[in-house]
Amino acid sequence: MKAAFYEEARRFSVGEKELAPPSQGEVRVKIAYCGICGTDIHVFLGGMEKRTGRHAVIGHECSGVVDEVGEGVFGFQKGDKVVIRPLDYCGACPTCKAGYSHICQNLKFMGVDSEGAFQEFWTVPARTLHRLPEDMDLRDGALVEPLAVACHDVERGEVKPGDKAVVIGGGPIGLLVALAAKRRGAEVLVSEVSRQRLDLAAELGFRTVNPAEDDLESVVADFTGNVGADVTFEVSGTQAGADSITKITRPHGRIVVVAIFGEAPRVDLHKFFWKEYQMRGARVYEEKDFDEAIAFLSEEKEKLRKLVTSVFSLDEIQQAFERIVDGRKEMKVLIRYE
Repeated sequence: MKAAFYEEARRFSVGEKELAPPSQGEVRVKIAYCGICGTDIHVFLGGMEKRTGRHAVIGHECSGVVDEVGEGVFGFQKGDKVVIRPLDYCGACPTCKAGYSHICQNLKFMGVDSEGAFQEFWTVPARTLHRLPEDMDLRDGALVEPLAVACHDVERGEVKPGDKAVVIGGGPIGLLVALAAKRRGAEVLVSEVSRQRLDLAAELGFRTVNPAEDDLESVVADFTGNVGADVTFEVSGTQAGADSITKITRPHGRIVVVAIFGEAPRVDLHKFFWKEYQMRGARVYEEKDFDEAIAFLSEEKEKLRKLVTSVFSLDEIQQAFERIVDGRKEMKVLIRYE
């Protein structure tokens, strides 16, 4: 079968890989589409070789069809449309036993710590599969994994109808968080410096602000009637974003940290004390978040499709990554398998 291999910083190769049958408790999935994630970009730029190694198959935002079922697997059969929740947890550590297997102390993220979806067939534990509706387009299905991230973020933020929510960072995850918060009844303001992303956010129905051009605190004050945001999502991964969270959130408000920061940011802890802020981390997703994402996608597929800006073949994976990192105007890029 054909697979794409990360070889070194900024270089993929495409070649052949042995096709193996699924073992006990495993399912082999024929991949249809796979999105390129921010984590994949970090790998491409050479920043995660300690985890991936070289000549590695990465990728995880995928959809596909069950191709073969291993022994001991029930509930799935050849031809089922599925997505994969790429978390290989131990089930035995204190965190898993407490019910938080998504942040298992021994967690392996599939597609980073083990092989991933940039190959024509991916063999995975059956427990990681979620069935898609039969009438769902597999291209749409590739959005389930990042949408599950957003559903988890919004759950961590305890978003409820009538909340004023601010999303700092209007990239793919930021806009998905905004959509998920809106679905729960919140009014949402998106803060972003890219004109293309601001235009898409506005097209999706959100109020927007460019903090490089307008004073974010003033805009949020106007948006909230001088109260401050009920919940703020930091999705930019920037120091400017970390500076803003304690300036725009109302007293006793919720702050959800979604972005992965390359370096530990400075945060005004005095304001946390003074205003009794509640900060929550939001890492990946739980099983229920995938179920919610699939339902959400079924309801809002036309709107969510607007986030997909380009589709490349597996043979074109090098060009796809180069297009993203070279600053081309892309939102969500998919790899298709022919």
